[in-house]
Amino acid sequence: MASRALQGAGGAMIFGTSVAILASVFPAGERGRAIGTYSSATYLGLSTGPFLGGLLTQWFGWRSVFLVNVPVCLLVAFVTALRLRGEWAEAKGEGFDLVGSAIYGASLVSAMYGISLLPSASAAIPISLGAAALAAFALREARVDYPLLNVALFKRNAVFALSNLAALINYSATFGIGFLMSLYLQFIRGFDPQTAGLILVSQPIVQAALSPLAGWLSDRVEPRIVASAGMALTALGLAALSLSGEGTGLGAIIAELALIGLGFALFITPNTATIMGSVEAKFFGMASSTLATMRLAGQMMSIAIAMIVLSVQIGNVQIAPEHYPSLLSGVRIAFTAFSILCIAGISASLARGSTRGR
Repeated sequence: MASRALQGAGGAMIFGTSVAILASVFPAGERGRAIGTYSSATYLGLSTGPFLGGLLTQWFGWRSVFLVNVPVCLLVAFVTALRLRGEWAEAKGEGFDLVGSAIYGASLVSAMYGISLLPSASAAIPISLGAAALAAFALREARVDYPLLNVALFKRNAVFALSNLAALINYSATFGIGFLMSLYLQFIRGFDPQTAGLILVSQPIVQAALSPLAGWLSDRVEPRIVASAGMALTALGLAALSLSGEGTGLGAIIAELALIGLGFALFITPNTATIMGSVEAKFFGMASSTLATMRLAGQMMSIAIAMIVLSVQIGNVQIAPEHYPSLLSGVRIAFTAFSILCIAGISASLARGSTRGR
């Protein structure tokens, strides 16, 4: 667990700064294309990672999944130190809110632990403590000189606030797809894990292929229109998945996953570019890390929704053939809920108004 926590710290340092660096070195008119390329690389990794991980585990054992990353990470660190020249810090000299950081970390740990206990009633206490700590964090950040999170940005910057809300909703409605579909494909349809994994790869492959196009569009078309259209396509794909049954054609399932991938690509890149373009350069790091927090919080909520629905439908049991009808019903209900969430996300995306010329 300590090793995984160290990996998490490293991941935070990467994903909390990468978009900020891109926003710093690309002008507004080219930022969408750059972020689109970045998103494409991200989803290409998501597409190939599970597949390569499965091969490594099958042939060399599970430890190889971790070991193979050691030389890769060292190579990337070396190339970055050697070739990535420049200085983008716009807030030098500002202090670090250590107390606020501790409160924020404690709130997330408590909330995530509570969510892991759902739907048990015992989850209420840690979730409530996490919510209280998060409220205390927000109050503190509004008063300190150098806040970890500038709460005022959410109050006075509607584009920033609504774009982050749209990101939170989008991840809440999409991250659970892989979990639910893997259960559906293996238990309801009878596919082996490898085949199920190959089917699920169709979504991130489309995302990787079309993210650069979405970035190009966001530099030329009003970003909220592109992002809202992407959310609408995602909602349509989720609604189609909610109708899946025992006899749904494999081609239809792949097409629906690809449609969600298209919608995701059209939403993420313009929305990210809008968030980074809505703040001053000295807030790029904060905006990038806030977006990363929205992503992780949304992913956590998405899994929580799926867990609650399945727990209510089939209970805390090992899935057996007699549970398949209840499992299918739970999958359909969860996808319906995700689709409704996306519709709410469209409203948040459109409500931010035009961002051209701001």
